Amino acid sequence: MEPRSNFKWVLLFLLATQLGCQLVSCSVTYDSKSIVINGERRILISGSIHYTRSTPEMWEDLVMKAKDGGLDVIDTYVFWNVHEPSQGNYNFEGRYDLVRFLKMVQKAGMYVHLRIGPYVCAEWNFGGFPVWLKYVPGISFRTDNEPFKRAMKGFTEKIVNLMKSEKMFESQGGPIILSQVENEYGSVGKAYGGAGYNYMTWAANMAVKLDTGVPWVMCKQDDAPDPIINTCNGFYCDDFSPNKPYKPTLWTETWSGWFTEFGGPIYERPVQDLAFGVARFIQKGGSFFNYYMFHGGTNFGRSAGGPFITTSYDYDAPIDEYGLIRQPKYGHLKNLHKAIKQCEPALLSAEPDITSLGNLQQAHVFSPKSGPCAAFLSNYDPNNAAKVTFNNKHYTLPPWSISILPDCNNVAFNTANVEVESTKIEMKPSDSDMFSWEMFTEDLTVSDEGSTFTATGLLEQINITRDTSDYLWYTTSVDIGSSESFLRGGEPPKLLVQSMGHALHVFVNGEHSGSSFGTRKHRRFTYKETINLRAGSNKIALLSVAMGLPNMGGHYETWETGVLGPVALYGLDRGKMDLAWVNWTYQAGLKGEAMNVISANTNSYMKWTQDSLIGQKQKPLTWHKAYFNEPDGDEPLALDMNSMGKGEAWINGQSIGRYWSTYANGDCQGCHYAGVYRPLTCQLGCGQPTQRWYHVPRSWLKSSNNLLVLFEELGGDPSKISLVKRSTVQ
Repeated sequence: MEPRSNFKWVLLFLLATQLGCQLVSCSVTYDSKSIVINGERRILISGSIHYTRSTPEMWEDLVMKAKDGGLDVIDTYVFWNVHEPSQGNYNFEGRYDLVRFLKMVQKAGMYVHLRIGPYVCAEWNFGGFPVWLKYVPGISFRTDNEPFKRAMKGFTEKIVNLMKSEKMFESQGGPIILSQVENEYGSVGKAYGGAGYNYMTWAANMAVKLDTGVPWVMCKQDDAPDPIINTCNGFYCDDFSPNKPYKPTLWTETWSGWFTEFGGPIYERPVQDLAFGVARFIQKGGSFFNYYMFHGGTNFGRSAGGPFITTSYDYDAPIDEYGLIRQPKYGHLKNLHKAIKQCEPALLSAEPDITSLGNLQQAHVFSPKSGPCAAFLSNYDPNNAAKVTFNNKHYTLPPWSISILPDCNNVAFNTANVEVESTKIEMKPSDSDMFSWEMFTEDLTVSDEGSTFTATGLLEQINITRDTSDYLWYTTSVDIGSSESFLRGGEPPKLLVQSMGHALHVFVNGEHSGSSFGTRKHRRFTYKETINLRAGSNKIALLSVAMGLPNMGGHYETWETGVLGPVALYGLDRGKMDLAWVNWTYQAGLKGEAMNVISANTNSYMKWTQDSLIGQKQKPLTWHKAYFNEPDGDEPLALDMNSMGKGEAWINGQSIGRYWSTYANGDCQGCHYAGVYRPLTCQLGCGQPTQRWYHVPRSWLKSSNNLLVLFEELGGDPSKISLVKRSTVQ
């Protein structure tokens, strides 16, 4: 080629780079086989990484590990409640800098599936909806309701316009190739009848009219209208087909593990079964799958939903909560992805020819008109290996496995044969000790009249707190006559309190009388215990504690939290004393919260005292603080909270999340990969705290004098808290 011609091509390339899709055609469409990017069919391998569940300093490393693991696409939800915490006021800073995160993905040469929702579920507080939305007059969530549709459309447009202004859609030369509207609405919509169907079709049409230039999807929505692609979520999706023959088969959530709830075990999914599920999907004609999660991360602050979802959102993902590679899961899946990509030309240009190789064995063969064929040899028997003959050659298939033959001859990968060494996680002590412990106990004898109000009867908790705090005080007084029998040696009275969730601490005359807790499945619980009353006036104070707002269920915005009755005293001479309709004084939040004790710049009137009782069990409702220096090295860090009870922890003013040393109940009887997987089949950690270690991002630390603040509800021994380093060993 002549130099002048070379110059022309270089100039054209530079212009194309500068002007993007103004000169070079950028488009995303689809056909029955796959998503089509710039005219080319693609097998796309995706993984979920939620920007809100890690830190900006972690993002690049997470994205590069995903790419090195064979992924083409990063999938993330968009979390409405963090971006619009109060109506009309937006936040896209720090951990919520969505554009920065997506540009890191683009820089790595990867695509994005942006799941705008804006309902996300995701074990996230209130399913991603901001709590102020609940109080829009006349609103009803996720149905044919004008106030809700108006708010949803406004936020969706906000995100789409932000993406357009940053040229983030593939049609503009950006990384976004797919977007999602709504989320797992199918069963909910059916329960709502016509109103549900009308809302679903409105949401689909609203999204399409935003003209993003890329396809929209709806997951678990069998009746999604054209041109929306309906997709599958689940542990397996090989039986799924889209609702029209001209749509591709997409798996938007390939569940790599499962979430954890306080009081429950840890669930893991064997990588052999996960790989088997993916291979089953691909051999049936699937062309896009997304691991939910590829990196789960951390529910910092009060972002965990449920309720009762743990602060860790590790999810047994290929990249663990701290950003470390989990082996053999990561490496085995990487090898799977390589084998699938070797089959890509055949998979995208031919339909599978399915033949029987035995009672529970099959061959799926893709034979294009040109180029090599590809074959998937399957053994669905969970108990026995199978010897099969294919193309006059003998193959041994382990139980519950698929062998991938990119050339219809040689086995490149078998889902059950793991050739990657396992790694073990170690939590090692760091060289950093806590020093200068001080404490401050919530004063139950004095109320701040400016922050309290009194009403007759019991009120719902979130209506008062608006979720600005986990805590709401219910306080009343009870007069006891001096002639009561229990004051002269009789049976002491009992207090009954029924709560709608999620935890309750009972105080009588300033002394802790007891606590009760609900569970994720049973939020409602009853406290009924003996209490110490005296003659005269007695102050009964109930501290109701929320453990994250619900994130799923029909009209969950109407679900109630807090002490709603009955509340009654039993065992008095007059019989039962009903307290449900007496005067109650309410105070949202704690004194320590109001005084911002988590800050290094605490007000001078804050009365911290030296923690002289360190090493002994502390009083409930106590704030503790200490300082520590940053440990050496670059390993991820965690707080070992095994000695504490229940509460929340902050580092330099940023919350690392709720903690609770409640023990895991489950059936930890070992785990085998073969057979249909469900979380209950693979449980770990029974009889141990559900979560012991809490992620401390290094980017939150200074070189010295880092401030740790705890609010402890039950007691605990803060002197045994330690900062540890997380590492992997062979």
